[in-house]
Amino acid sequence: MRFSPSALLIIALLPLAACKPVVNYNPQIDPANFSATVDHPLFKLAPGSVWNFEGVNEDGDTETGRVEVLAKEKIILGIPMAVIRDQVWINGELHEDTEDWYAQDEDGNVWYFGEAVDNYEDGAIADHDGSWEAGVDGALPGITMPADPKVGEEYRQEYYAGNAEDMAKVINLDTTVTIGVGTYQHCLQSEEWNPLEPGIVEQKSYCPDVGYITLEEKVAGQTGRIEFVE
Repeated sequence: MRFSPSALLIIALLPLAACKPVVNYNPQIDPANFSATVDHPLFKLAPGSVWNFEGVNEDGDTETGRVEVLAKEKIILGIPMAVIRDQVWINGELHEDTEDWYAQDEDGNVWYFGEAVDNYEDGAIADHDGSWEAGVDGALPGITMPADPKVGEEYRQEYYAGNAEDMAKVINLDTTVTIGVGTYQHCLQSEEWNPLEPGIVEQKSYCPDVGYITLEEKVAGQTGRIEFVE
């Protein structure tokens, strides 16, 4: 995995079973080394792009999703962000409407800088649980997609102590993914977990012909499968 030396990254690499907060995670971010242009082959955020998803969630309910790259930017820590809108419906009712913020460093690593979450109940906003922004209240950005991933390497995807602590590990760099709309080759497969939810593990596949998440499956602690459909 190649991380930008100029960003002075200190990435905490943890075993899968680790459940304690990391206190020495402190990436130093230089705005000059980042851009809102996110063009990683496995995670391309070109404005106007839309992906649709469908499947069954961990509760056995029908889940559909829509992700759109918006034609606007947000500035975080002096860095312009690519902005996506991520909407989720459960059994046909809007469940979550989120704005996520990403930037890519000069070496090609895609970073995640936070999200603004609207959670819905009965058609109305219930709360904003899950929201966080890098630089606010001690929250720190993390890596969504390494520039040069290596099998077995782990990385922190986000860090807001006690709220957002997702981790990931690359487990395959050339897997084939077959879903309802076709078969995709040369995909990266990751194993992802959150120390705040011990025992729950999911696998995600990222394929170059999709340019975003192609398939996500719960493989421990819960069941559920959501796949790219259009």
